[in-house]
Amino acid sequence: MKKESTGQIRKKNVALILNAAKTEFVTHGFKGASIKRIAERAGIPRANIHYYFADKTDLYQQLLNEIIVSWNTSFDTLSIDDDPKTILTAYIHEKIMHAKHDPDGSKIFASEVIHGAPILKDYLHTGFKQWLDKKVTVIETWIKRGQIDAIDPHHLLFLIWSSTQHYADFNLQILAGFGKEAMSDDDFDEVIKSLTTIILKGCGLSK
Repeated sequence: MKKESTGQIRKKNVALILNAAKTEFVTHGFKGASIKRIAERAGIPRANIHYYFADKTDLYQQLLNEIIVSWNTSFDTLSIDDDPKTILTAYIHEKIMHAKHDPDGSKIFASEVIHGAPILKDYLHTGFKQWLDKKVTVIETWIKRGQIDAIDPHHLLFLIWSSTQHYADFNLQILAGFGKEAMSDDDFDEVIKSLTTIILKGCGLSK
């Protein structure tokens, strides 16, 4: 059996810790979260966590970074040469899949922002703002070319984020509205279909 390299072991342990931390932070919030409980959830000695992360803040910050990267990666390469209908349809689908498969990530990000973004404040005014400005420029070009209606690009993106993440952040409210204990695959397919239709039509695009 091939022995794991140091890099592979590190990657495996970091992923294990971040996964356990996600459960801990979404359950207890940043202030109430405990490194001891994270270690217990991960099934590793507490010292191992401090080997990879300086403290709870460092762990939380890296977890937030992982969440942001997972959300943004597919949209990072957005180009004026992309077809608006194809790109927006794919982006809405992906955002709903994040809400379906990683609702805790969305809840942790939402909680951070709701509490004044103490960890993300600098990023929101720098990296995030720069990333957003580039997407807005692409959408403005689509508008100038007549590819989509003259809407505010910021509000389009805010709408996509809020409507898709709603199914993670406010899942209990949604389940109560549906009278269900959990959403099925068919339910999520219907969410994708409905939101895609509503948003594309709002942009002057047919589904």
